[in-house]
Order: sequence, then structure tokens, then C-alpha cells
Amino acid sequence: MKAVLMTAAGDPEVLQVRQIENPAVPVGDTELLVRLRAAGVNPIDTKLRKRGTFYPDKMPAILGCDGAGVIEAVGAGVTRFGVGDEVYFCYGGLGDRYGNYAEYIVVEERYVARKPTSLSFAEAAAAPLVLITAWESLYDRGRLEAGRKVLIHAGAGGVGHVAIQLAKLQGAEVCTTVGSQDKAEFVRQLGADQIIFYKETDFVQAALDWTNGEGVDLAFDTVGGKTFYKTVPAVQVYGDLITILEPDPALGNLKTARNRNLRISLELMLTPMLQGLVSAQIHQGKILEECARLIDQGKLKIHLSNTFPLEQAAEAHRLLETGSTTGKISLIIN
Repeated sequence: MKAVLMTAAGDPEVLQVRQIENPAVPVGDTELLVRLRAAGVNPIDTKLRKRGTFYPDKMPAILGCDGAGVIEAVGAGVTRFGVGDEVYFCYGGLGDRYGNYAEYIVVEERYVARKPTSLSFAEAAAAPLVLITAWESLYDRGRLEAGRKVLIHAGAGGVGHVAIQLAKLQGAEVCTTVGSQDKAEFVRQLGADQIIFYKETDFVQAALDWTNGEGVDLAFDTVGGKTFYKTVPAVQVYGDLITILEPDPALGNLKTARNRNLRISLELMLTPMLQGLVSAQIHQGKILEECARLIDQGKLKIHLSNTFPLEQAAEAHRLLETGSTTGKISLIIN
């Protein structure tokens, strides 16, 4: 099969198209052989490419956590799927097993959900990681309820644009940060109630003004770095601050957060895959099932801004690393 191999850690040029052996027909009871039609491109892919995978002794690697395609074979114990089913999932691509920058992949059944019928394969492949991340952050970590006020950083980004929609579906009010007028219009169409141009405006003061000086009930940090620490005073006392990046203690401290009794949550949707947590893997599969239902009902959208053929994975990485994209990027696998 054709695959994009990461031959070493480094610049996008380390992604090389190669012909390798097809994966075997599933030998495990609960495995699926999927003919991939598209793969999502995520920031985790570019980070692993630059610094090395979680398993540096297993090289070369095939990156790509997100995939969508058609099942070609199933294990004897598979109960939920059959040959010909169209599916999407977040599985592989961390270095210990092949990822989705390829023509085929073998996937455990519990990770998989049926592809939303209203989405193309490219759109579906762009969705799993950001859907699970936003869902776990707002619903599982943040326990978001109707009537709450939420600050979402980088609302036009991959995770951010899904988070706005999930927050609105829960009945929350949303303010979000953006960097341009085009992105402001984009998040407005998603339902954002208040838009903050972070390059021109102090987002903390803007959030306090929006909440009559109290601060938001929940802040969702998808940016990291200094933004995490700067967000603390924008959250009300006893509020929630959730981040998908690891806080850097060199950039700030949690004294103000402690004084405000904030509940701080760290979200890494890769944990079930990295630690082999079966019940959490099943939960993530169910999140994708529920999101597929919402998508097909027209209540949730995935914005796919750019597609590239599989052979141009390096170009997709270059674009993502500019930090200027809206929504998601996918690789088309013909």
C-alpha cells in the first residue's frame, strides 16, 4: 500500500511517500480492516513530526490519528460493523502502531463509529480528535450546564469551532477570541454571542465587561503558553479553567487561581490510547456516535478549510504550522 512514512524527527521533508506491505486481514476478534479514504491533519501530528513520536524506537512511523474509510474485513468477534460500512475514528498515529496517512489501517472496533452520512470522507476524517477533545473538555471535565457563560479561546480553530457549537447546544452563552474579521464572521455564524479581537483588546477585561465584572463560569484554553495564566482572572470565583496544553510553570504561577478557588482541568484525549484504558476508549467511540447523530441532524458542523492529496502531507503540515488556518485540514486518499 501507499503510505507517508516519517523517516526521522524534523521538518516536513521527513514525510516521505513509500510503498509498504498491506496490513494483514484482522486476526484479532475485535479488529476491523479499513480502506482509508481520508485522514485528518492535527497539531499533534506536526508536534510528533518535529520532536519525535511517543515511541522513538519504532521508526519509521506513519502519523495521523484521525481517519475515515470503508471496512473491508472484520474479526470474528466484531458485532457492530460489517464489510462495506463507512466509518470514522481516532486511532493510531502516535508511533507504536501505524496511523492514517496510508491506504489501509487495522482498527479496534471500540474506537470506531459510523461516519455521518451527511459528511464527505474528507470532512469526517477531520472530525474525531476535535469532537472528542471539545466534548470531554466542556461536558466531562467542565460539567457545562445551560445558562453558563463560557470563554473559548481561538474559536475559529479546529477544536474551538466545535467547542462553540457544543456549548451552544448545551444552552450556554459563548464569548470567543479571534484574530481577524473573517474569523469573527465565521464564529458568529456558529453562534458565538460575544467576539473578542485579542490582538486589539484585553480579552480579560472584555470577558469581565461581558459578565458584569464577575468573570465567566468556564474558560476553555486551546492556545496554551501565557494565555493559560492570563485567562485566570477572567474566570469567576469557583469557576472552571480547562486547557488542552500543558501549563509551563516558567510562564506564570497559580496563586491567583488558588485565591479564586478555580477548578483546573487538563484535557488530553489521547490518554485512553496511550494508556490502554478500554472503558475510556469505549466512551470516546460513543462520543463519536452521538456527534454523528448531531451532525446528521444539522445541529453540529465540521468546517474543512483545506484538502491535500496524501502525497502532499508535507504541504499540509506546512500550512497547519502557519497558525492561520480556520477549521480543519484533511488528506485525500485515492
